[in-house]
Amino acid sequence: MSELSHPPAAPGPDVEPVPAPAGRPGEFVGRSPGQLAWLRLKRDRTAKASAVTLAVAALVALGAPLLGRLTGIDPTDKFVDRLNDFGMPIGYAGGISADHWLGLEPGSGRDILMQLVYGLRTSLFIAFTSALLACGIGVAVGVLAGWARGWLDSVVNWLIDLTLAFPFLIFALAVIPILQDRFYSDREAPSPAFRVALIVATFSLFSWTYTARLVRGQVISLREREFVDAARAAGAGTGHILLRQLLPNIWAPILVTVSLVVPQFIAIEAALAFVNIGVTEPTPDLGRMIFNSIGYVASDPWYTLFPGLTVFLLVLAFNLLGDALRDSLDPRSTR
Repeated sequence: MSELSHPPAAPGPDVEPVPAPAGRPGEFVGRSPGQLAWLRLKRDRTAKASAVTLAVAALVALGAPLLGRLTGIDPTDKFVDRLNDFGMPIGYAGGISADHWLGLEPGSGRDILMQLVYGLRTSLFIAFTSALLACGIGVAVGVLAGWARGWLDSVVNWLIDLTLAFPFLIFALAVIPILQDRFYSDREAPSPAFRVALIVATFSLFSWTYTARLVRGQVISLREREFVDAARAAGAGTGHILLRQLLPNIWAPILVTVSLVVPQFIAIEAALAFVNIGVTEPTPDLGRMIFNSIGYVASDPWYTLFPGLTVFLLVLAFNLLGDALRDSLDPRSTR
């Protein structure tokens, strides 16, 4: 009688009803932490808007060659016949027309839309490649240091402190020209691919330390947990414990780190153009477009607006998505 007088409690937010097999009462199964994080992320409108913005940017960057074929315009094409005697585009708002949707670059006469699309491709490639390399190095170093401890941990900590003590911009100003002179003479122009590789290597060299310190702390806190002891007792080797037991439990902070470091690389890569160590011609680059447009701000503000707005939206979308990921992966979050 007491069972009938008390109806069953409603399912909590972390469980969901599933259809019961024939002849059995309904059951409730809990959601995994990954499923809960995905549900929180899907409810976040800011995360949705940021994800859509970044998806569109990625599609535009990947489809840059297709856009070039459709318009019949190459990013290096110069339309000097549409510039006046002072090198300024003829027409409204910097030469915007049916053939040139965002106008032309003052002085060179190149199509701004094609420069913007290919520049977006360059910035995203550098940022993502640098982030993946830096996080890969940081994860490997952090896992080894946190697991081994002892002298290896001390050496890694010393190396991290030494790397963080170097000012990145000063190091880049010194190293990039030196390496460029090592492989190219004064009469040779450096290959655009070589300069991109130098920038990626410099970013990776200075950015792995944050991931390594984070992963090291996570490994130290997990290495004494019960599931690790159980794996040892079952005869699991060190490789199995590191790859199959520890890494799956620290993927969340690593993912957040990647999402937050990419916008930093985009902004820094654009800033390198202002100190003449960024991507070289003829490779399109957003930072160089902004730098070149400084002298035309008063006469042609549209030239500054388009690349500047693109960098702003990219950095903002990545930061907002990174914050949303951090909140959704935090089990204590109430979002």
